[in-house]
Amino acid sequence: MITASQLRAARALLGIDQRTLADRARLSLPTIQRMEASDGVIRGNVDSLTKVVQALENMGLELIGDGVASAGGGRGVRLRERAPRVS
Repeated sequence: MITASQLRAARALLGIDQRTLADRARLSLPTIQRMEASDGVIRGNVDSLTKVVQALENMGLELIGDGVASAGGGRGVRLRERAPRVS
């Protein structure tokens, strides 16, 4: 679904900290910290993972999964065209 590296990269692209992501996803800060400390694909509560992915998408981010068309191949993240500003 999403890797810890993708999650950290997503926050960097959006220019947000862990607290902001936790607030947007309606999760606790320690939950986000545990997710980012994971090795590889984040494992955990499906509801929490869904909330994080939805929050990132709502902020204008697109997750690139394995097997999805991408110039470089592999997993990644990118901003959608005309991403809304995070406040």
